[in-house]
Amino acid sequence: MTPGNRTLTPGGFILSALVTLVGFPAVILLTAGDWRWLEGWIFALWLDAMVLSNMLYLYRKDPALLAERSRRPGSANQKRWDAYLLTGAYVMAIVWLLIMPLDAKRFGWSPPFPAWVQAVGGLALVPALYLIYRATVENTYLSTLVRNQAERGQHVISTGVYGFVRHPLYLGCFLMLFGGPLLLGSVSGLLIAAVGLVALVGRILGEEHALVRELDGYDAYRQQVKYRLVPFVW
Repeated sequence: MTPGNRTLTPGGFILSALVTLVGFPAVILLTAGDWRWLEGWIFALWLDAMVLSNMLYLYRKDPALLAERSRRPGSANQKRWDAYLLTGAYVMAIVWLLIMPLDAKRFGWSPPFPAWVQAVGGLALVPALYLIYRATVENTYLSTLVRNQAERGQHVISTGVYGFVRHPLYLGCFLMLFGGPLLLGSVSGLLIAAVGLVALVGRILGEEHALVRELDGYDAYRQQVKYRLVPFVW
């Protein structure tokens, strides 16, 4: 059975949803060593909302994209450089998620952040959730892999959040990468986020290079929507 034909059973979906729902709070709060950590609960529930909203939409409305996202790094015709980058990103995400509660709560490596800084971090997660969800809804070709999806009839998406910046999903990830550690109060999380931003910029440049060469209309789209990631900046 090919990835494009793979489906998730109702039981499998419910199990995945339950693991997600329980998993993020358990990992963050157990690692922190404090079940009463308010900021940890806020971030864990935000992660639940982000993952479950996308899962539910894909399961009900876009199973083809759900199957596409089930592909492993290095499969199909993914760019080889992206397979290495994506694998590294998965590892970094796990480290980032674990080190923040260790840093901010269990060991207190970081100094306490001012309340207004934590509030800014929490507020950044609101547009992050919106952008990540809307990018998924509006772009059925939003694969986790940088690859040409000619077999799926891939074409340029230029409406909705894609009329705002060319990579709205990455903008949502950018806001999450920095909003999370600001909310939790983790300098280590911010340092990893800075590394993640460099990797994100590199992936954007590589992805756009491939899209200009392989996807009809993408060069014209770049002229229409000027900014890659942050409006009026880049």
